[in-house]
Amino acid sequence: MHSKPLEDVRSSRATLWLILTTLFWGGSFIFNKIGFRDIPPVTFLFFRFSLATLLMGLLCLPRLRRFNWPTFRTGVIVGLALAATNLSFVLGVSGTSVSRAGFLNNLFVLLIPLLCMLFWRERLDRFTLAGLLLAMGGLWQMAQGGAEGFNRGDLLSTLCALFIAVHIISVSKLLRHEDIYLVSLVQFATVMAVGGLLFLILPAQPFVISPVSAGALAYCAIFPTVICFTLQNTYQRYTTPTKAGLIYTLDPVWSMLGGMLLLGERLTEREWIGCGLIFAAVVLPLTVKRLRERQLGVNYRAASVAADEPEPDVAVATPVLAGSSATDVGQTVN
Repeated sequence: MHSKPLEDVRSSRATLWLILTTLFWGGSFIFNKIGFRDIPPVTFLFFRFSLATLLMGLLCLPRLRRFNWPTFRTGVIVGLALAATNLSFVLGVSGTSVSRAGFLNNLFVLLIPLLCMLFWRERLDRFTLAGLLLAMGGLWQMAQGGAEGFNRGDLLSTLCALFIAVHIISVSKLLRHEDIYLVSLVQFATVMAVGGLLFLILPAQPFVISPVSAGALAYCAIFPTVICFTLQNTYQRYTTPTKAGLIYTLDPVWSMLGGMLLLGERLTEREWIGCGLIFAAVVLPLTVKRLRERQLGVNYRAASVAADEPEPDVAVATPVLAGSSATDVGQTVN
């Protein structure tokens, strides 16, 4: 008789903590941009994930006895997708405003069901299709707005959304019963290795580790990576994928506000329209699905959550979204 109020408390607490993760993710756009003033994007990526790997390794010390070949293999495969995601992310953010990058990155919510339809013939509902059409209109408005139109950074930020979707799908398809912390450790190490390889083979670029860039590195390695991972895997199970997806749409809102307040960025009228259309395109399908869940009384992810039992197949370090069977997972990207 008392489980329902307890579930309500857990769900409300989960909502607050997941909102905090979106604030950290939104902040990563700003701190990446600040860090790029002293450190080139690829170098910044390498340093960030080196620190994140070290921190996650310390967190995983009690779990290392569980490390095995399937964990390593899965971590490397999904880690390569995560490396492509973060590489396109840093290059995209370095070439456009954080406001535009944030909304363009969020297109992954629509790309997941689209990819699932193309490769696994999963049904694409009419609300997601409407969202895709709205997103196309938003991209067109953004292409007409701004000093440079739809520039290279915008293209890379859109490509990042595609890689986010690929990473989420790969996690959902490949991850079975592996330890999520150990898989994340391998993922972070894989991104570090890719960043280190690019650091060695690309032409050397000068950089300096100033107090400001060091702080930006520390923020990006600790908050949107390790801490957000921990918060997600602790609290995401107390809500539904759709509700979590709606919460995560706050990510570009925080990045836009941060860009305006801290970096002095301003959007033109067409950019406002474009960002608004993309935001609506992402929120529309999730809102419809959430209303359906509320009508059905679906408020929690699984019955086992109410009993505080961990789910064995919870996916790794990625925001939970709705839209297809491949979207009950999320991302640690920003």
